[in-house]
Amino acid sequence: MVVDLDVEELLIVGDFDLIIRQTQGEWEARDIKLIPYRQHAEDLNKRFKFVEFRYIPRFHNELADAVATLASMLPYLDNVHIDPLEIQVRERHGYYNITIIEPNV
Repeated sequence: MVVDLDVEELLIVGDFDLIIRQTQGEWEARDIKLIPYRQHAEDLNKRFKFVEFRYIPRFHNELADAVATLASMLPYLDNVHIDPLEIQVRERHGYYNITIIEPNV
């Protein structure tokens, strides 16, 4: 998506330190299944003027933690397509959006 939008500078934030460090080239990707993904990430990096990968511990990344928790609760079959989850960011906490209806006395 960022390639299609002609983004020149990119900040990628993740809460999996191993993947962040492997993508930055700090650590070697030893799992043979991950090597093509790392190569693809390196190829994508060349399309941008500046790319930064930043590690954020999961307890500081509440949205990712909530989505990961939801995903772990859903059964997943290998041959089933799952539509992307659409997330709307609100300016207020969800409890502000609750309407309380009081009965007529």
